[in-house]
Amino acid sequence: MFASPTDLVAPLDEDAEAPVSGLQVGAAEVVTQLTGAASANATADRWNVHGTDLGHMFLHNDDLYMMFGDTYGPDGGDWRSNVLARIADPDPRNGLSFAAMAETADGSASELVRASRVPGVEWTVIPTNAISASGKMIMHYMSVRMWGPDDRWYVRRSGLAWSKDNGQTWTRSQTAVWPAGTGFEQVAYVERGGMIYVFGIPQGRFGGTKLGRVTPEAMLDPASYEYWDGARWVPNIRAAVEVVPPSVGELSVAWSEANQRWLMMYYEPNLRAVVLRHALALTGPWSEMQIVADSRDYPGLYAPYIVPGADIDGELYFTMSRWKPLYNVFLMKARLDPETLATQVSTIPAPSTPTE
Repeated sequence: MFASPTDLVAPLDEDAEAPVSGLQVGAAEVVTQLTGAASANATADRWNVHGTDLGHMFLHNDDLYMMFGDTYGPDGGDWRSNVLARIADPDPRNGLSFAAMAETADGSASELVRASRVPGVEWTVIPTNAISASGKMIMHYMSVRMWGPDDRWYVRRSGLAWSKDNGQTWTRSQTAVWPAGTGFEQVAYVERGGMIYVFGIPQGRFGGTKLGRVTPEAMLDPASYEYWDGARWVPNIRAAVEVVPPSVGELSVAWSEANQRWLMMYYEPNLRAVVLRHALALTGPWSEMQIVADSRDYPGLYAPYIVPGADIDGELYFTMSRWKPLYNVFLMKARLDPETLATQVSTIPAPSTPTE
């Protein structure tokens, strides 16, 4: 079930045709609650994590890590903007038990990157994804100025922070900073063939998805990134085109060797659902949407993150957050059936096939 990162390399065929066979995803079900007082990980008692969200994952030095956003102690106290757990057993079929969290001296989960806590300037610093590159953990964060109405928030800038001691201490890069408005305020990372591919969405949940790439050693240098303009890779971030149309919320992307497809999961705010698309190439065209989990079954759902490293065959494991009154992270799974023609729920056509 669990594969090494090198096993996940797949072709990036930029002349790929649209998928010709279906991939049907079944309704998601809860495997276990991962955080909070009611979780098997007992994070409230062990690390003072009573409520948290996100739970995106990355492999580093053969261990699986899970990163969370705004985190609270009892009754909403002891606010930390971002915390990190190390998974004891990376096989999601075994429930993703936590071996440790980055801690303060009193044993509470520690804040990795401190926020200024100034509304209108920097209210919080949310990690949108992380990856292991060139011997370092690298976190992409968004510096949130303020929260808006449902599914909207306003970002001051985005940037990268790094750790060389397995996540115990973090340094914000002074060079890897992007102003708001680039369309890469929130990201999902994929490593393939010596490159890091970056799927970007703007602040909030109502934009489309764009695509960039960079070599691992140059991640901290914004000038080294290239962006897909629909036909080729170019250095101008403003030339990046949408490879998936709006509306795309928090997202993750992974390769399924068994199904020979890239899979993309994200929160779709108009449907209030977690949805899945698939493609032969990272540049697309991406299939139409299928609903994986619905807010009628899981009120307040958002932020689906595929468990990395897993050999995604007939089952797809992912984390999913839920908002009030739960505000915690759950491990979910859904059935994948490559034999059945997929039932599509979107009428938006897939982007045209890119050519070099």
